[in-house]
Amino acid sequence: MTAETPDAASDITNDIEWEITDELVPYDVALARMERRVREIYEGKARELVWLLQHPPLYTAGTSADPGDLIDPDRFPVYDAGRGGQYTYHGPGQRIAYVMLDLRKRGRDLRRFVTNLEQWMIDTLAEFNVTGERREGRVGVWVCRDASGSALAREDKIAAIGVRVRNWVTFHGISINVEPELEHFSGIVPCGISEHGVTSLVDLGLPVTMDDVDAALKRKWEEIFEG
Repeated sequence: MTAETPDAASDITNDIEWEITDELVPYDVALARMERRVREIYEGKARELVWLLQHPPLYTAGTSADPGDLIDPDRFPVYDAGRGGQYTYHGPGQRIAYVMLDLRKRGRDLRRFVTNLEQWMIDTLAEFNVTGERREGRVGVWVCRDASGSALAREDKIAAIGVRVRNWVTFHGISINVEPELEHFSGIVPCGISEHGVTSLVDLGLPVTMDDVDAALKRKWEEIFEG
């Protein structure tokens, strides 16, 4: 255990290391950790890693971020993430999964990797009877708040994705809203989309814990990525 990953626990599944950090991890610490691990994976000095963690409240800007979408720049720290995408919020109650895989031994297929990440989120949500869906032109996973199709129906975002690849090694990853403070999203236009809202598993009325989500993530990972 190091100072960068306090209270972390890990295990190896199919030669992939899974690590869970219980304390909130500062964003700059997480970035430095990912940078180092990606280099070590590329050099053959470390295993692939799925790192589950939470951050303190903060906003991140992806490479396509529009400065106008940062509504309240003084509310929380803002970080240049270096990943694809626009502005996102991270904070307690949101499960972050940073995925560091070597695509050189997984077909060098970035499109397939992103599709698998999306399916991983969708299948994990399905474990809690939540129907997550892709939407053309909208990044992430969405839920319909009224399945009846009435005029009052609305779609909310429940999970996000943002990845980066260097030398065919991936980093950054996904986030699933378990029980974050949803009002914190109001300081940005999440992912540049203003006409839809944000939700979480608990907001949908589901008494789901972070441990529940972690267990589902691991089960579904083995089906999608190792099956």
